[in-house]
Amino acid sequence: MPESVALGKMTKRTVALVLAAVAAAALFGGLVHAVLVAAHVSEPAATTVQGTTPRRLWATAAGLSALVGVVIGGLALARPASRFGSASGRLGAIVALVAGLLAGVNGALVLAVASGGPGSGNGVVGAAGALVLGLIGMALGGLALTRSRRSG
Repeated sequence: MPESVALGKMTKRTVALVLAAVAAAALFGGLVHAVLVAAHVSEPAATTVQGTTPRRLWATAAGLSALVGVVIGGLALARPASRFGSASGRLGAIVALVAGLLAGVNGALVLAVASGGPGSGNGVVGAAGALVLGLIGMALGGLALTRSRRSG
């Protein structure tokens, strides 16, 4: 009987994690769409540009920077003092803040200079994603920095 109880708890936890991941993905998609609508670039292009363009590369780089900021901010928030000493939590928070800020600014710049919607080759979807992830990274970094100031 104890094995079935443990299996039931593990199954419930797995289902809860999957539902949380789906909800987070839906929220992220909704926020990206809201950014595209607010920037007036939500209408798809009449002709779709295939392949990599300079603006798509710019938006991709901003998105990767934002993703790095979110990951580092999450790690700094989860483990404020790691094996590298008490300053690493603070350093991780600062890195997350800077990466999120750079990604958010670059995402906003790509959206500002874009002349078409998704499919136009301007990288607007990547830029909107970078803007949203950059804000999330900055929020996580700010929370981690606040926590590191309180504890040390």
